[in-house]
Amino acid sequence: MSTQTSSDTIVKDGVHYHQFDIVIVGAGGAGMRAAIEAGPGAKTAVISKLYPTRSHTGAAQGGMAAALANVEEDSWEWHTFDTIKGGDYLVDQDAAEILAKEAIDAVIDLENMGLPFNRTPEGKIDQRRFGGHTADHGKTPVRRACYAADRTGHMILQTLFQNCVKLGINFFNEFYVLDLVTLKDDAGKTQVAGVVAYELSTGDLHVFQSKAVVFATGGFGKIFKTTSNAHTLTGDGVGIVWRKGLPLEDMEFFQFHPTGLAGLGILLTEGARGEG
Repeated sequence: MSTQTSSDTIVKDGVHYHQFDIVIVGAGGAGMRAAIEAGPGAKTAVISKLYPTRSHTGAAQGGMAAALANVEEDSWEWHTFDTIKGGDYLVDQDAAEILAKEAIDAVIDLENMGLPFNRTPEGKIDQRRFGGHTADHGKTPVRRACYAADRTGHMILQTLFQNCVKLGINFFNEFYVLDLVTLKDDAGKTQVAGVVAYELSTGDLHVFQSKAVVFATGGFGKIFKTTSNAHTLTGDGVGIVWRKGLPLEDMEFFQFHPTGLAGLGILLTEGARGEG
């Protein structure tokens, strides 16, 4: 038996079927920023096992690196150098260059969306020192980190969520994605068809049919006994992708902050090191 619950949702044999152009799994900074990019031109759904503003992006306190040069001379080339050097020269150097170049516009985009950055006396985005941020290829420290007090990640989540709501993005909060759905086309090539999710509050199954799926589910630091990662970072999305035989890159690299409360995994802001 099937019932029509909305123009795009059908319930058949107790399973809810939804139709979207794009499904984004994860509602942290990356997932919601992707939704804002996709939303104006495609019907977009964001699925998250948490309420979006509880995502781990909120743990980012001290700021984000972008060579705006609002306070001291800086350049994206120096930012690229610091990124590669900070990764012991194991970094994908093309990706590091793209990161450093596009970080400038990314910060300005957030400012235009309404993120309340700290300001210089002239009204520009203020910047502070962070460990590893240098000018002239490592010669002197530079103020590169753009920040909103000590709640930068929290402000990012709030700002992105507000803009998603304004754009009419469809959120499915407290839905746990179980699997990626793939089908074979006429040529025998595997194509993405959507995802299957479990609604935590009711136990209902939901099938999200879509033309594209973006996984933005964050890390999986909770595989370690002590970590500054949230308890929710359990690698669900990575596990789904791996089980489907899709490529994963640089899985051996994990970020651990050197400042935290020993044994507890409670993070102390990177700004503490930046201030000396």
